[in-house]
Amino acid sequence: MKIINWKYSILAGFLGTILFDLVGLLITGNWWDIPGILGAKTGLGLAYGVIGHYGNGILLAILFAGIAPSLWGPKWIRPLIFVAAETVALVWLFMLPLLGAGIAGTDMSPMMPVITLLRHFAYAVPLIFLIQYDYKAIISK
Repeated sequence: MKIINWKYSILAGFLGTILFDLVGLLITGNWWDIPGILGAKTGLGLAYGVIGHYGNGILLAILFAGIAPSLWGPKWIRPLIFVAAETVALVWLFMLPLLGAGIAGTDMSPMMPVITLLRHFAYAVPLIFLIQYDYKAIISK
């Protein structure tokens, strides 16, 4: 049985969140827009928003590390499948409607679904390279 490599999972989540934020900056021109929203909506300020945002990124990477061997496809596509599913279920159908942006954020912009998916695909890049497991051993069981 393979256990989670915590060091690489935490690093992948942190680096993935940085990439997520960099893509957001390139597309929207705003740095730390998500932490700003989190801090404002909770009333706890930007510092809380940053901790919550990066903590979420780390937790998602740990979750991915735990379920990655069970996902379909080659190792490079599994993080993309994971973040696509996470984006649809948690961002498009939960977070954005909760924030009043409508399903997939389309009330804010018709490009919001594309923007959120691109940002999450950028997040997946470190997961591709840092989360390691032997899926061939699992398949042969």
